[in-house]
Amino acid sequence: MSWGTELWDQFDNLEKHTQWGIDVLEKYIKFVKERTEIELSYAKQLRNLSKKYQPKKNSKEEEEYRYTSTRAFLATLNEMNDYAGQHEVISENMTSLITVELTRYVQELKQERKSHFHDGRKAQQHIETCWKQLEASKRRFERDCKEADRAQQYFEKMDADINVTKADVEKARQQAQLRHQMAEDSKAEYSSTLQKFNSEQHEHYYTHIPNIFQKIQEMEERRIVRIGESMKTFAEVDRQVIPIIGKCLDEITKAAESVDHKNDSQMVIEAFKSGFEPPGDVDFEDFTQPMKRTVSESSLSNSRGDGKSEPKFGSKSKGKLWPFIKKNKGAGPEDFSNLPPEQRRKKLQQKVDELNRDIQKEMDSRDALTKMKDVYIKNPQMGDAASVDHRLAELGQNIEKLRLEVQKFEGWLAEVEGRLPARSEQPRRQSGVYEAQNASGVNSCAQDRESPDGSYTEEQSQETEMKVPATDFDDEFDDEEPLPTIGTCKALYTFEGQNEGTISVAEGEMLYVIEEDKGDGWTRIRRNEDEEGYVPTSYVEVYLDKNAKDVHKPLQKISE
Repeated sequence: MSWGTELWDQFDNLEKHTQWGIDVLEKYIKFVKERTEIELSYAKQLRNLSKKYQPKKNSKEEEEYRYTSTRAFLATLNEMNDYAGQHEVISENMTSLITVELTRYVQELKQERKSHFHDGRKAQQHIETCWKQLEASKRRFERDCKEADRAQQYFEKMDADINVTKADVEKARQQAQLRHQMAEDSKAEYSSTLQKFNSEQHEHYYTHIPNIFQKIQEMEERRIVRIGESMKTFAEVDRQVIPIIGKCLDEITKAAESVDHKNDSQMVIEAFKSGFEPPGDVDFEDFTQPMKRTVSESSLSNSRGDGKSEPKFGSKSKGKLWPFIKKNKGAGPEDFSNLPPEQRRKKLQQKVDELNRDIQKEMDSRDALTKMKDVYIKNPQMGDAASVDHRLAELGQNIEKLRLEVQKFEGWLAEVEGRLPARSEQPRRQSGVYEAQNASGVNSCAQDRESPDGSYTEEQSQETEMKVPATDFDDEFDDEEPLPTIGTCKALYTFEGQNEGTISVAEGEMLYVIEEDKGDGWTRIRRNEDEEGYVPTSYVEVYLDKNAKDVHKPLQKISE
């Protein structure tokens, strides 16, 4: 099967077909190029998507990624970033292995095709020239034959006419012979030209054209093979990244399988556990005995039905559930005493770790400067050793300050964890609310911190429930007879009563007790007829009167 023998007369059609083949190749190149652009765009969109949902550094959102479900999501984002990288690899490989190579090949193909068809046209022109020469020789031979016939007829006519002179007859005879000779010469030339043309034509159709068409056929077959190989490469480029993409998907699956709902639930407990005990039972308040009923400190109801409790004080102030009051926005106390014990312990531990890291950084800087100073001392030409003394002194001061800070926070941490001994040997009642605050009194810095009546954030308030002094009395009962004194107490620490229903006391102050601790960590005291309220039981030493005798027995302190 050869184009040279089968398609010897289809030069124009072959020219159109080969041009169509080049157009197909260029169309395929354009297709691959657009595919690479799609891959790049897809990779870019995947990267942007992954970046969009990445947690912001040093933000609250970053802290949320400690749960297994959010860590799995973060792993998915990272794997999607790698997944996008593989699509970039596809684009790069298709560009280098297909687009660039085929573009160069198309240019070479066009040059080769142009050369082959130029040779074909040249051969075509040569055979056409030979044909024209043959036609000219044939027409000349035909013309000379006709001239010879006319000259012969004229001679015979002159020879038969008796009136014509002998000289005219001779002249006609010579002319006829000349024409016959010219006809013979034209015949010989025509014969020679015909043989030459036949030879050239045979050479053209059986040698030159087949060779040229064979080269064109080979060129076209190479084009077809090349586009097939490119299509195979197109698939192979995709197939090469499938293992890596599969690995990315495997990692996503692995991350998904690592999600542990039990662990996440436990982490929620660790994150928000306050350490408080739930409120106790609400005492029954008997309104059938006016002016003699006992107020329940743990009541969470309100006779008005507005969700607030109203303790009866001489100042007619409304009682509030201090653990549930919204905290004012802004910085909290340095020792985090506004937080529940468990949360405070975590914050203090984080602060200690942070300060230790700062100390290590400063010590590393100091060691580096010390080595530099030693080098300067040994080699004065490299620098002045005295120039680093000031910086070394600053680093030493910074380290000392940081160490003092660490000691301070470690002391508070030890208080929270109950490692420090109690200030008083007398037993106190247990009150989970004021563990940290009682320890604060040991360091005599309670006045510098937010007192136990400090409020909590909304999040903490949703997770913390406390029994607090409360009552269901309405305003019309505010003029009731004051409760009788049942004992005395001595303030062990200063307490700033900032919330409604509490009273401020100074360390060492003696006051009257009108209601003892019901188990919620509060004792109701009175300074005079117009000043009474609640203070933490752990902040006072209480002496109760029994049987109207001056027998004093201290209450249990909160364990430190």
